[in-house]
Amino acid sequence: MEQGPRIAVLGLDCATPQLLFDQLADEVPTIAGLMRRGMHGSLESVTPPITIPAWACSMSGKTPGQLAVYGMRNRKDTSYEGLSIATSHSIREPQVWDALGERGLKSLLIGVPPGYPVRPLEGWRVSCFLTPPSAEQFTHPAELASEIEEELGGDPYIFDIPNFREQGEDAVLKQVFTMTERRWRVARRLVRSKPWDFFMLVEMGPDRLHHVFWQHVDPAHFKYVAGNRFESAFRDYYRFLDGEVAKLLEALPEDVVVIVMSDHGARRMDGGVCFNEWLAAQGYLRFAQTVDRPTPIGKAPVEWGRTVAWGDGGYYGRLFLNVKGREPQGTVDPSRYSETRDELAAALESMPGPDGEPLGTKVYRPQDVYPEVRGVAPDLIVYFGDLRWRSVGQVGTGDIFTYENDTGPDGANHDRAGVLVMAGATGQPVGSRDGLRLIDVGPTILSLYGLEAPDGSEGRNFLGPVTNRGG
Repeated sequence: MEQGPRIAVLGLDCATPQLLFDQLADEVPTIAGLMRRGMHGSLESVTPPITIPAWACSMSGKTPGQLAVYGMRNRKDTSYEGLSIATSHSIREPQVWDALGERGLKSLLIGVPPGYPVRPLEGWRVSCFLTPPSAEQFTHPAELASEIEEELGGDPYIFDIPNFREQGEDAVLKQVFTMTERRWRVARRLVRSKPWDFFMLVEMGPDRLHHVFWQHVDPAHFKYVAGNRFESAFRDYYRFLDGEVAKLLEALPEDVVVIVMSDHGARRMDGGVCFNEWLAAQGYLRFAQTVDRPTPIGKAPVEWGRTVAWGDGGYYGRLFLNVKGREPQGTVDPSRYSETRDELAAALESMPGPDGEPLGTKVYRPQDVYPEVRGVAPDLIVYFGDLRWRSVGQVGTGDIFTYENDTGPDGANHDRAGVLVMAGATGQPVGSRDGLRLIDVGPTILSLYGLEAPDGSEGRNFLGPVTNRGG
């Protein structure tokens, strides 16, 4: 096999085109320099645009349906027992580093989700934001942890900002900078000391920043107050982050192919739709007794024998039908499954907002968006207000619409469009590009090593013959 050049992927979770390519373009001269000498464009995320499974989709070329991972939390079976958190063991399809490792090529991964529990690979790995404080091992090999500790001089490596929605803005802002500085300092050491062929880092800082501070930065947000003390938070952080990118580029070999990318974008959040309150008001969800205080749906006294459907909260809504023969107390006859699902989809899409005007909700059937649907998928995927509103799962609020999040303050939702910048590949296009998709990134990386995408991959090599729009 002919070995391609070394490739470095710098993942910026939640980085979004309107900030990186437009509003903050002057604050990121290093990334702008990569754009000038390479290619860039909006990167179409997966459905749904969620950190997990999006990064795994990007590196496997597979869709969420093929991975059987539809978000951070997934139904593990068809019971009513709620959802389980996705982990590294949830991903069973081969990813870029698996294909490279089979050929003896070594990978260095830092913070790539889902990376906990740490799974062995041909190379080195530092776990991701899922890592709990109690984790006994967060690196592969285990002794890599001592090298990180030495580099940080006793300061802890920060995987994520715990309970970031509840800590308070001053604390979060300080931790975002500290977390980013330490991760990239470790990265500089390891890219110099390890004989890697493929390097990938994912930084969670932009995601946490966007969720906590969007309302302070975006004049279109209903909570925005001109002149607030956090108004420069995005500008200050992106300028700092670009400096970290610059220092890492200095540590990388000169012939490296550099990819800067995100898994999804972000947009302002106008509020939340109490999904189960709406279902109850429409007669689809029944309770054995009145719920008069905010209660998670998993703890609510649902009368399953009279319930047609229930929903789950998050950046998008998941609707599950209560199907006879599938759920323990199913009420929807399989012969009426499609009819009932279509009825609910139509009702959701015609749902008015709090002002009486159509909310603009988009509803997707998994079989329509994925070539394969594995595991226990939602029966409907719901983008309330086309992602301008999040889904709130709790009941007992008495309201359909809320302007407070049931998991803590949050000013942004995820959006479909992430970013991609790529420079350094021999013969690659230059300039702005359309039609880039997240699931194409992994297959494109493998193509640079002379390898085909994994069997069943929906992704394709985007360096193939396409029309270049110029610089």
